[in-house]
Amino acid sequence: MSHFLTASIVLLLMNSASTASDPAPDPIARAHEGMAPEDERMNWWREARFGLFIHWGLYAIPAGEWIGDAGHAEWIRTTAQITLSEYDLLVEQFNPVNFSAEEWARLAKEAGMRYIVITSKHHDGFCLFDSAQTDFDIMSTPFQRDIMKELSDATRAQGLRMGWYHSIMDWHHPDYLPRRDWETNRSSDGADFDRFVEYLHAQVEELLTNYGDIGVMWFDGEWENTWTHEHGIALYDHVRAIAPSTIINNRVDKGRAGMAGLTVNDSFRGDFGTPEQEIPPTGLPGIDWETCMTMNDHWGYNAQDSNWKSTTQLVRTLVDVASKGGNFLLNVGPKADGTFPEESTIRLREIGAWMNVNGESIYGTSASPFGALPWGRCTTKSIPDDATRLYLHVFDWPADGRLVVPGLANEVRSANLLGDERLALSGWRENSDVIIEVPAESPSPHSSVIALDVSGAPVVYLPPAITVPSAEFVDMVEITIDAGDPRIEAIYFTIDGSDPLGPSAARYQGPFRLSSSSATIRARGYIGDRAVTPQSVFRVRRVEPRPPEVVDAKHLAAGMRSEAFRGDWTRLPDFASLQATDSSIAEGISLPATREEHIARRFAGLVEVAADDVYEFSLTSDDGARLLVGEKVVINNDGLHVAQEKRGTIALAKGLHPITIEWFNRTGDADLEVKMARAGEPMKPVEPSKLFHQRD
Repeated sequence: MSHFLTASIVLLLMNSASTASDPAPDPIARAHEGMAPEDERMNWWREARFGLFIHWGLYAIPAGEWIGDAGHAEWIRTTAQITLSEYDLLVEQFNPVNFSAEEWARLAKEAGMRYIVITSKHHDGFCLFDSAQTDFDIMSTPFQRDIMKELSDATRAQGLRMGWYHSIMDWHHPDYLPRRDWETNRSSDGADFDRFVEYLHAQVEELLTNYGDIGVMWFDGEWENTWTHEHGIALYDHVRAIAPSTIINNRVDKGRAGMAGLTVNDSFRGDFGTPEQEIPPTGLPGIDWETCMTMNDHWGYNAQDSNWKSTTQLVRTLVDVASKGGNFLLNVGPKADGTFPEESTIRLREIGAWMNVNGESIYGTSASPFGALPWGRCTTKSIPDDATRLYLHVFDWPADGRLVVPGLANEVRSANLLGDERLALSGWRENSDVIIEVPAESPSPHSSVIALDVSGAPVVYLPPAITVPSAEFVDMVEITIDAGDPRIEAIYFTIDGSDPLGPSAARYQGPFRLSSSSATIRARGYIGDRAVTPQSVFRVRRVEPRPPEVVDAKHLAAGMRSEAFRGDWTRLPDFASLQATDSSIAEGISLPATREEHIARRFAGLVEVAADDVYEFSLTSDDGARLLVGEKVVINNDGLHVAQEKRGTIALAKGLHPITIEWFNRTGDADLEVKMARAGEPMKPVEPSKLFHQRD
């Protein structure tokens, strides 16, 4: 097999890529080069890419269980509704005799992590450091050793950066407001929130002055209405004045948009965004961000939680985050005795073994220039001689020995498989793609990495975007195709599933409609007479709509039946087995103005649609919910989570259709909203005038 060839197509594509119509340079890569002085503190963090999160405190003692309920963790004081007098007794029991700061720091280093962030104080208010501001700290326990001092020294000895997670919310401090809803016997009389803010600032100053150089201040618990944007500005500025080089996350302020963790606009303080337990689907060019994630289902230690992510899943999550330009902060919840759970230790060591071979494909890399890759992910790094190294992370090893790198226009210099000894690989071009010949067996079960060196900055032509209101249609569907790149001169497409390279392809002139049957649409972008993009594929299917219900109008009445049920669930209950605590007719699908906890609701009735078509529904809920039309589950948004939206579609004939919304809330905030629209049209809340029920 020949090595990579610089064929005429490469010259053509490189020439076309160097015109004045080039897209702007990648902002993250640009930030690495000509960085402003005020952003220089971010250099080490962008290089690191991988850190250890530690959630540890008094809550490790009950290990997730309280009075027979084993579903708790670091929030146990409020989820189990433990009084202060009961919770304070845990201070006398906290004696982690097996704690070794050196062992923790060594494990982080062995895993390939470059920094550690630990809970100096979580929401329960207990401090793992020696604070002059309170006795509710580590020095009041039998242990009486400043854990933060020992860990910060050990962390730096391993060449890692130290960071603090410090909660703004504080369930213990007498001046913190608001009280928990269930704390009916704990008066807020005399509480002064401004006095609490002074306490918070004083503790932050201790953390930044008593423990050496601190890399990160990671705040949390900012969402309650007592903490304001002005509070966030003041705390951010205070940290910046004490420790100019310390990085501060965006949870210091009020600008975070839910669990996605991103600041909604530039007026809010914070050096990086904080997606929690999720990864932005397409990355966030020009924005620093860090995904924090658990190894199992809890942040703090829960002895019964055996839902561990595999090492493969964790390695691929790290790769996915890095491929989108972010950092990955992976959590461990230590036991009460001061040791890491064995499952966590095993995974850290296995990740470290992978990083020993492939760490260069993570550290200091930038986001992928590709769109979705069918076999894995890509990270990039500038290398000498005006070249770029593309690290191809292969999750799904090609059975035919051909790794297809789609749409890459650059001249290829070399390809090597990372390992104990780099293995040189051969390859060639086919149309718009580079093909790399790979060994029969994947070197790694987690992610095998190929270092592909190319001339210049990456030039990648992405597949054209095929836009369709819905993958299903009733009478007609309109198709739009967009190259998304001004260098593409033409788009050719087919609707019979064939590759748009031959005479069956038609040139795209604008939106077109299909009405006769199902179709498989394929499209490619062209420069001159050469296909330079991979093909995009979209399948549309003609369907029969669900027939309407036959209902006698005289039995119809406005509104939906609404039932409430009391209980403590982590997922939607079996409503058929429950007895409703109250029942009424609701005008629309909404919750009472007063927030309720440990409750479930079911709305049932009929929804009217105006025409035969595909309809899209959205369901936003906190906690879990689902939406059914007839017996069909259109949206499943079940489980414990903050407010999140999910969508689903269904083809409906003109008329009335049975609709059911099931919802529950365990604790905390409560949200429920249902929207609908014909596919492709703007979503709107379901109008009460379209909702009915049948009289008994």
